[in-house]
Amino acid sequence: MDLSSFPEEFQSFLAPLLTAPYGPRATDTSNPVTAVAQVIASALADGTLSVEDVSLQIQAVRDSAFLRRAGRLHRYVGGANTHDTQRRLQESVNQLFATLPEQTPEAFMQAVAPTRFAAVFTAHPTFALNNTVYAALADCASHPVLPDTAPFFETHRRAAPPTLNEEFTLATQAIARARDAMDSLNATLIRTARKAWPDKWHLLAPHPVIATSWVGYDTDGRTDIGWWDTLRLRLRMKLLQLERLQDQLADSRDAIPHLSTRIAKAISAVEQQLAATPTQPDPHTVAAFADKMVNSNTQALTSAQELDQDLLDAIQNASVEQQEQLAVARAGFLAHGLALAHTHVRLNAAQVHNFVRQKLDILDMPGNPAHRRTLLARINEALEQVQPVPVDFGSLMGDPSTAGRLMMTVAQILKHIDADTPVRFLIAETESGYTLLAALWAATYFGVADKLEISPLFETEEALTNGDRIVEEALRSPAWRAYVQRTGRICFQFGYSDSGRYVGQLAATNLIERLRLKIHDLLAHWGLTDVTVIFFDTHGESIGRGAHPFRLADRFNYLSPHHARSKFASSGIICREETAFQGGDGYLLFGTPLLAGATIATIADYLFTPLQAESDPVYDQPDFSADFFSSIAEGMTRLVEDPGYAALLGAFGPALIDRTGSRPPARQSAESANRTRISHPSQLRAIPNNAILQQLGWCANTLQGLGTAVLRHPETFETFNTSSPRFHCALDFARHALACSDDRVLKSVIHLLDPGFWLERATRDPQRQRRAAFLSLMRDLEKLDFSSDLHALFRRVQADHLALREAWEDAPHGSERLRALHAIRIALIERIWLLACDIPFFMPRGGFNREAMMQQILCLDIPGVLEELDHIFSAGTAVSTLDFHEPAGLRDENLYGRERQQIFIPMKHCYDLMHEISVAIMHEIGAFG
Repeated sequence: MDLSSFPEEFQSFLAPLLTAPYGPRATDTSNPVTAVAQVIASALADGTLSVEDVSLQIQAVRDSAFLRRAGRLHRYVGGANTHDTQRRLQESVNQLFATLPEQTPEAFMQAVAPTRFAAVFTAHPTFALNNTVYAALADCASHPVLPDTAPFFETHRRAAPPTLNEEFTLATQAIARARDAMDSLNATLIRTARKAWPDKWHLLAPHPVIATSWVGYDTDGRTDIGWWDTLRLRLRMKLLQLERLQDQLADSRDAIPHLSTRIAKAISAVEQQLAATPTQPDPHTVAAFADKMVNSNTQALTSAQELDQDLLDAIQNASVEQQEQLAVARAGFLAHGLALAHTHVRLNAAQVHNFVRQKLDILDMPGNPAHRRTLLARINEALEQVQPVPVDFGSLMGDPSTAGRLMMTVAQILKHIDADTPVRFLIAETESGYTLLAALWAATYFGVADKLEISPLFETEEALTNGDRIVEEALRSPAWRAYVQRTGRICFQFGYSDSGRYVGQLAATNLIERLRLKIHDLLAHWGLTDVTVIFFDTHGESIGRGAHPFRLADRFNYLSPHHARSKFASSGIICREETAFQGGDGYLLFGTPLLAGATIATIADYLFTPLQAESDPVYDQPDFSADFFSSIAEGMTRLVEDPGYAALLGAFGPALIDRTGSRPPARQSAESANRTRISHPSQLRAIPNNAILQQLGWCANTLQGLGTAVLRHPETFETFNTSSPRFHCALDFARHALACSDDRVLKSVIHLLDPGFWLERATRDPQRQRRAAFLSLMRDLEKLDFSSDLHALFRRVQADHLALREAWEDAPHGSERLRALHAIRIALIERIWLLACDIPFFMPRGGFNREAMMQQILCLDIPGVLEELDHIFSAGTAVSTLDFHEPAGLRDENLYGRERQQIFIPMKHCYDLMHEISVAIMHEIGAFG
């Protein structure tokens, strides 16, 4: 067993792990994780081991995990060095040229001018590490040889959750590195084109890969982003783009004085617009802002095309050495318009419905199937009659509806910031074609329909299963078909986090692939094979959110398999793939220029490698595939509805993770996952949900239902596992999940919440004080009433797991390092709970009494409890040296010193160390959530 990451002197505490049988036929009924936890907890209690000793061990293990994560990241992108990246780019470009239907500039531009791929930078809450730790991780991953020791940090945790502005800054830094890497790809394309067509190359502006962002524009489920915030951040993106162009032209500035002056004036105008941006909807401030936006937009530019001729002239008049650099600058500038990245905005379907209901007096509910025909008829009639209305900044202030304000914000962006670049409108929880038609009506009403790319987000089981019906309901509308033909594209977004946690990650991906194929058939049926189809896969960097665990190249092929791509290609339908890079974890792939270059090189290889016909049993035997993945979905669906699953997630799971984003961690229906007991997983957001599962030692959203599915057809499973590339790629998720999971860890957690476990310990313990503490914990846990549901849940999970082990004998087992980390944290939790039993009696304060305190402590809301106790057991006021004109009385500066030194401070230390273990576990797994 590999416990070498732990210092030698500490390994004796882990001895039960070394002697425990972990084979598939182990018969020992003891739990070595629980045994190790009790050994360490006892050592902490009797002073044999101090919290400081444990802290040093955890730092060592955390740093070792940090280095392993850096090594995996290096391998994930295929290595990261300038020479290899340039070689990979050139090989991809050579493949592209070799497969052109004819060797002409026109054929070349047809292959690289329609954007083929977009990297979408989102602010999903995966900012789990301190920013300097992320930077160090990226730096280590950029080198083929890891350092002997990790860079030292006292903690890897953030001091506080990131703000929206901080997320935006981190996103733009990653986007800037991505743009540099995209420029390298474009430079390779232009250089190769120059050799082929020396007289025409300078007119070419390839842009096969672009950057996109919704950071600051995503208002689904949050009310803290005002329209003024969105406009301020969009202006910052414009300023960054203009400054980027200015920097790229710096070497040629003297030769292009007119262009340089235009850019400088535009930068100055945008800076003034930014300075005037309001921070709240104050009428006078908004009026002053409107003055700057409306009356200086000519100088600030509203179209990248305004500079195109100047850029072409600069290329033609430049020296041979500078021409290529200018051509690359032009290509990147025109591809992204007046922003560092394209813009995505997002709302929820209900917000769209509410706006249209108010405007059109449509009272029927879209979710009621009985009303569907009536609703579709009403909205189609409204689409025939809708007339655009004028929009100004005053109307933005006056509209109370979220959807109305967003549409007007988009209108103002298109009028005053960038008139050419389309804006993507993502609609979460789309489950009806009516939603798309309602969005089209709203877009037409505000005059932005032709520049707004309306995209449904399919993420629920209902939407993924019936997505073809939703699309067809929209396609039956003449107005929708006209809109698609007019804009030349149709967009779809697929959500992997929510779909995966409700139906299982493997089943969700299968449903998404099936839906892609159904969309192909619908487009062919309605004669829309001449439009570009945009598929945006909103996945994260973990297996629980759809990312292949081993190679970035496999991630792209897994999300968009050859079978589906070939079907679209055979029909002549152009597809643009878009993939998310979510928050801090996602930005790591662009964390340094070397990593960004390797990531873009992998994308280029994916795009330009010719599709080849492949025979795969998954497609040749669809009955098995359908049964297999539907069995997984059924198993996961039942788990989600199991009351024990909500109990497991909500008991103390939220307290094991820090808040990792500016967005609230709980759904709006649940004020706080830490303080309010959740009754269903839907009350947590997907990423915290997944992160909690990782910290509890069981990746249920990838594993549940797999055992039942395998056991139904064990021989066919084995055949597919060895002969089907698609099936084997899917099982890589299960392989990684099993390596990061351990049923004995999960059982230990459930033991911890079981009153009977503490009663049994009280029965065995010879010390009266500890017996009393164990019995006290037993009584408090009985009040939480988790135990019966949790044990039933474990039986469900374990039965499925045993079925998987029976049919898949060489399936991976959990890692020893992870098992040890979980055991140490369980010991720290026990230590916190036993310290709490020593807190003296106190009078209730504002509803906070001993019973409430223990409930919070058992759910590990330690910061909240310590804040209350700090008031109850106050240290008193500082001693004054003033003369109070009578003999000095008693001055006690150390009131409640024992409680603070022996109980409260150790509790805080244990809690902090618990979270450092959470970081170490995250490093071992490779991602947050």
